[in-house]
Amino acid sequence: MKDRALKNFLRDIEEIIKYSSEKDEKSIEKFKKILMEIKEEKGINIVADYTEYNPLHLGHKHCLNRGKKKGLFISVLPGPLERSGRGIPYLVDRYIRAEMAIRAGVDIVVEGPPMGIMGSGQYMKCIVKMFHTIGVDVIPRGYIRDSKMEKIVDLINKGYHISVKPYNISCIETGEFICEKLETDNYVIASLSNTIYKLNKKYNLNFNPKFLFVERLEGISGSKIREWIFKGKFQEIGDMVPETTLEVLEKYSGGDIESIILRRFEDRILETVNEYPLEKYVPKHIAEILEKNRPYKSVEEIRKTIPQGFSKHFKERIVSMLECRIERDIISEYIKNYPPKIKILSINQDIL
Repeated sequence: MKDRALKNFLRDIEEIIKYSSEKDEKSIEKFKKILMEIKEEKGINIVADYTEYNPLHLGHKHCLNRGKKKGLFISVLPGPLERSGRGIPYLVDRYIRAEMAIRAGVDIVVEGPPMGIMGSGQYMKCIVKMFHTIGVDVIPRGYIRDSKMEKIVDLINKGYHISVKPYNISCIETGEFICEKLETDNYVIASLSNTIYKLNKKYNLNFNPKFLFVERLEGISGSKIREWIFKGKFQEIGDMVPETTLEVLEKYSGGDIESIILRRFEDRILETVNEYPLEKYVPKHIAEILEKNRPYKSVEEIRKTIPQGFSKHFKERIVSMLECRIERDIISEYIKNYPPKIKILSINQDIL
């Protein structure tokens, strides 16, 4: 499993470098043609969400079910390098997660950007560019209900956009101050609204999808689900995940969950941090601190040396940057060029 995972990881690195300067226009046009034919034949909207499905649980299923009522449901699933928004390896690879999505009711799963090595703003740009490229009409998003978020929901439903700055969440059009901070799920919605506004202004996109706000289900913990899966105790999560998720896990693990769990390539991380010029891969001040304290004998030593960042996931994202070893300039060009292609991970054949 480890050899295969490393092979896939190295292939993903090569593709990111390749597609920082190239574009597969044929794959994009082919996919858009498929969507246009479905849309015209069935007279439905294109509904798309971006979700890690790490793994797919009942909260995801709830949002998915609501979204499917609005049209054809596409999941943009972050894939390359298999590193999550927390900067750490996903539980299982994107092909297994894509099958979870199709089994749960998603119509098409397409590959999204490499989330774990990007800042949230960079990742959000890629998502908005993908949504615009495939012509998304509706974006369903789960949120946590509170008075601040209800105000944001009301403003977005009126066609306004949200400005997201540290300790200043406000409405762009009215200038109204809303709050200083938001819960993570709610912050993602505000950030998405902000990015749509910025890219519309910068590139004159005229991209104005409708949002479908779905109140998040209580009592579901992704961390607890992963914890029980790591232990192979699927019976403990039956009230938090759909039966199809368990079926997919059992299918691919064959009773040996360790055989499909993704891990870090620690030797590669140590090789990078001890032997390479780090400023190519991480911010200059981080590179200077890491190089000053060489050599390292463990990844935990590296984590302790990396200073705290604005995000609580900052350290793990830095570790992932060291692990993938892609120059920062190439990542910047990749984001500018996004999406360089459309890769279908899985599709419900009944929609064709």
